[in-house]
Amino acid sequence: MNKDQQIQAIAQMMNGLLEQEPAYFLVEITIKPTNNIKVFLDSDTGVVIEKCVAFNRQLYKLIEESELYPAGDFSLEVSSPGLEEPLKLHRQYVKNVGRLVEVTPVEGTVLTGVLKEVGEAQITLVEEKGKNKKKEIVEHIIPFDNIKTTKIQIVF
Repeated sequence: MNKDQQIQAIAQMMNGLLEQEPAYFLVEITIKPTNNIKVFLDSDTGVVIEKCVAFNRQLYKLIEESELYPAGDFSLEVSSPGLEEPLKLHRQYVKNVGRLVEVTPVEGTVLTGVLKEVGEAQITLVEEKGKNKKKEIVEHIIPFDNIKTTKIQIVF
């Protein structure tokens, strides 16, 4: 079984567990050559460590029972993507409306602004340029297929 098939099988298992927890959703699964499986989950209200631990235990048991990895030759980490990871799913964009984000388009310059709206095919970003009397507010409508990455920006 190749890596893509393993990811697909683990995603099916995880989605089965998530059926009982509709507030949570699967963002991404990665598998390193050392069989280190990383499962990234998110939620509309945030992810607490206790939920990650519970999902880890349940998923670990399912992977073991499936015999995807002979003799239990794998490790498993279940966590939230964290702020340093780019947004990947539409649901993540919706969850972060009102937050400051940095959008790197496929072509063009990086834009930083407040995520105002999320549509089916695009986002609306409000960027502030200049200060005081020279302050200008620019609204950008960016199609999803023109976005390379979007990252949450932390404001102190």
